[in-house]
Amino acid sequence: MDRREFLECAALLISGTALQQRAFALSSEQQQYLATADDYVSKSAKLFSTAQRKLVAAAAETIIPRTETPGAIDAGVPHFIELMVEDWFNDGERAIFMAGLADLEQRIPAEHGKPFDELGDEQQLAVLEALEAAASDSPWYQQGNIRRAFISDAPFICQLKELTVWGFFTSETGTKEVLRYNPMPMKFDPEYPRKPGDTTWAPPNFYR
Repeated sequence: MDRREFLECAALLISGTALQQRAFALSSEQQQYLATADDYVSKSAKLFSTAQRKLVAAAAETIIPRTETPGAIDAGVPHFIELMVEDWFNDGERAIFMAGLADLEQRIPAEHGKPFDELGDEQQLAVLEALEAAASDSPWYQQGNIRRAFISDAPFICQLKELTVWGFFTSETGTKEVLRYNPMPMKFDPEYPRKPGDTTWAPPNFYR
């Protein structure tokens, strides 16, 4: 398996999504790996400190805030991120993430007078946008890269955004309350009418 396929398996193990319901999207190597894996759903995470968990939760919620639909915290994304970084990132990827987290812990309070998680919504957004601007030359931002190869040395903000979106849209909350969820098997209809503002469909039972 390449790095992207391996991390897809990790996300499925964390989510608890049934293998047979996702087999259409998995390679045979991924199916074999998941078929022999231990249960992972109830695992606790021990990587982040209490303060770091607050930072990750605030950053994830800034990326996908609660509005008329649930936000990242509602969907359990902060715990998903910690598990992915703790168990599934390699040493280099984990070092990048933890250094970025340390930057939020140390530099941001010095610049703003408060920890990141205590800043107002607009200030939090400005901090993350500044990180994005600084990382904008990363291949992670290559236009049109919808299903990119996993970029192992992507900057912290890229890791954070990818894990937040990934965790949210594989959660039951994101699938059922944001995407349009249909528990019955679906067939592809290229002429199905969509109204302005319609979200995309979630595949049957596609959530963690």
